[in-house]
Order: sequence, then structure tokens, then C-alpha cells
Amino acid sequence: MKVTLVLIILMFSHFSGASDRAFSGLSATESDPKKMDWMVGFPPSSNKLIMQPESDFFSFPKLRWTVCHIRQLMPTKQVSRGIGAPSSLNYDIDKNIDSLTFKPLGSEHEMTWNESLLANYTDGILILHKGQIVYEKYFGCLEENGKHAAMSMTKSLTGLIAEILVAEGKLDEGATASSIIPELSDSGFGSATVRQIMDMTSALDYSEDYSDPQADIWLYSKAASPLPKPADYRGPNGYIEYLQTVKKEGSHGEAFGYKTINTDALGWIIARVTGKDVAQLFSERIWSKIGAEQDGYMTVDAKGMPFAGGGLSASLRDLGRIGSLMLNRGKLNGRSLFPETVVESIIAGGDKTAFAKAGYNTLPGGSYKSMWWVFHNEHGAYAARGVHGQTIYIDPAADMVIVRFSSFPTAKNSKIDPTSLPAYQVVAEYLKNKKVKN
Repeated sequence: MKVTLVLIILMFSHFSGASDRAFSGLSATESDPKKMDWMVGFPPSSNKLIMQPESDFFSFPKLRWTVCHIRQLMPTKQVSRGIGAPSSLNYDIDKNIDSLTFKPLGSEHEMTWNESLLANYTDGILILHKGQIVYEKYFGCLEENGKHAAMSMTKSLTGLIAEILVAEGKLDEGATASSIIPELSDSGFGSATVRQIMDMTSALDYSEDYSDPQADIWLYSKAASPLPKPADYRGPNGYIEYLQTVKKEGSHGEAFGYKTINTDALGWIIARVTGKDVAQLFSERIWSKIGAEQDGYMTVDAKGMPFAGGGLSASLRDLGRIGSLMLNRGKLNGRSLFPETVVESIIAGGDKTAFAKAGYNTLPGGSYKSMWWVFHNEHGAYAARGVHGQTIYIDPAADMVIVRFSSFPTAKNSKIDPTSLPAYQVVAEYLKNKKVKN
């Protein structure tokens, strides 16, 4: 089935398999967008164009250019950093990190940290330790003044806003969705609580199986497309209209099911209780408070609703500031942006039994809470994660934050985790045991 534009919008958010079909076997070096000359020239040659109305701009290897140029392909809304000066970040680069070695899961062969960057098609990588940048590199389409699609890491920011509102008493996590949004009363969301939606334990009759042309994802994709609908289209237009059509299947609260529509429902709930959409709230509550260097931006549907489930693009260092904010439990640059209980709630994790039913083999013993992935390992690590390798990995025991942008050929993180997770762990162990300079 041909990958269409409307699929692209939803692909930001889920462990889809659509781009798996497009994997051509090119290495990270061979598929580097600069080497492939995508969009080079005035005008670029016809075989180097990545643009509308073509529908393959998120298939590999074109996706390696696309992830840094989303706003050239679809409408977006600004996430303003405000007008203040950016906060400073101190550097203490550690050249030893590149040579750290580990064994990927299921392998007997060692790999260096530096080798893992190419293995995972890394576009940008940042490591902060004790508040200082100890490692920073850029590859492919990304430069230090550029922005990259955060994909489903957007979900974690949406969940963070919801947790803040809960802590402030502005959002009741025990309330049903229909009590806040009556328009959802007849949908599968109607009887689910806010907490069940936040933790994706809602029971919804919805499939994100991209290999099935009859899957619900295709209907959602058509509704979410910001482009004009075909003349014969009679379905819902936009996220809000589609969410009202989703039906219930099973009992809420029993099993974890990673479904992007939960985050968009949460985004609507947040907008209803605050009178502001998530892009505006990201700006007011987070982006303009952390000393961000650059504005972010979010993709929107045809009615201007930001894609809460995966539409954010941002810079590497600004997401590093987000990671530091979480690591410091709401405090950054001498300011407390939200109560410590917000992060405490997230890192406590969700229902492990419900999570285990989803069968994430690379995340044994893990859970999902407020759109964050919680590992429950010895270091208390947790993460924001997105398709094709996007990660904000927070390790409290090591006082470490890793931010990675990537354009791995296949979307599923299960393909990347066997290399990524032990790589993160070896850096955490190294930094945790590193002697502090006098």
C-alpha cells in the first residue's frame, strides 16, 4: 500500500511499521542527506526533490532529510520561547565517552559508544552530567541551530502538562472524559478516566496496524490531514471530530495499549480545562521558562489543532533543558516551574501488570505513566521516546540526561533498543563512578 501524506502525520507518534517496508539497506554514512544531495540546488534536480504533492517524504532514505524540515512540508504552530535571553549551558566535554564499550542485547560482540551512533542512524546526541554538557555531536540533516522532529516524545510533554494541572488541582485525574468533554460521551473515551487516558489503559476499539489497509489508523490519518479533503470525502475532519467516533472494546484500566489517540484526547481535555491548546501551554508553562535557545513548532490538523501525540519539532539543547528540568524535579535555573510531586508521580510508574500485557520484550519490568516510559531499573531511569530512535533518557542515579535525535530506517524502537539501552547504561555507569574534578 502506498504511504500517503496523511500517514506521515500519524507516523510521528507510534511504533509503526510503515517505513520498515522501505528499508533499502543503506548505512548511516551512505544515507546521509548531505551525501545524497536531497534538495540541493536552485532548483534541485527532479530526482533530488522532497516535497508536496509527493507522498514518500517519510520513507527511508528521504526521511533522513524530512525529520529536520517538517515545516517545509506541512502547516505548523509556533511554540514560543518568549523574548528573554537563553540560559547558558556549561561545557565539560569528556573525550573518553566515545571509547566506552558494551555488548548489545543478544550479542557476544562488543561495540563502542561511537560505533553505536552510526548503528542507530543518529542525527544528534547530547549528554548532560551534573548540569554540564559532557558530550554533543551532530550528524546528517541536523546542525546545532537546527530543529528535528521529536515525534512521540511530544506525548511526554503533553503528559507532563496534564500532571502539572493535576498537581495544581485544575484537572481531576479521576474524572471521566465525558464529564469534561460531553462530546465524548458516546465514544469509547467517555467512560474512561483522565488517568486511564494519561496512562493508555483505556479500552478502545482502534488498530494502528499499518500493514492492514482496513485498520483504524487510515481513517484517523485521513481525518488528521491538514490538506483539503477530496470532494467525495464524508468522514471526520480533524482530531476532535475523529475522537468522537472511537468505540470502546473491553474494560478500561486492565491493559496498557499504546494508541496515539489517547494523547490527542488528553490534548483536547487539557485545552477544554485551560482554554488553551497544547502548543500555547508548552510555551507558557515550559518553553518560555527554561531559557530555550529556539522556538519549537508543532504540526496541526486542518482546523489548527496541534498534534499532541507527535507533532513537536525542537532543537537538541532545548530538549536537553527539558530533560534537566525533569531530572531536577521541576527546578531549573534557580526557578521552580512546577511542584516536585509532578515528577515523583511520573517516576513512580504505572501499572506493571497492565504494561506487561503489551509484550514489550526489550522493556521487561517496565511501565508507562503520564505518557512517560519508566524502566524501573536500579538507576530509576525513565524516558520520553519516539519512533525512529528519538529519546530523552533520564538517569537520576547518574545525574545524567541523554537526548538523541535519530532517523533509523525502521520505526519500531524494539529494533533500536538492543543497541541503545545498553549504550545508555554504560555511559550512566561511567559518569556515576567518574571522579569529580577538584
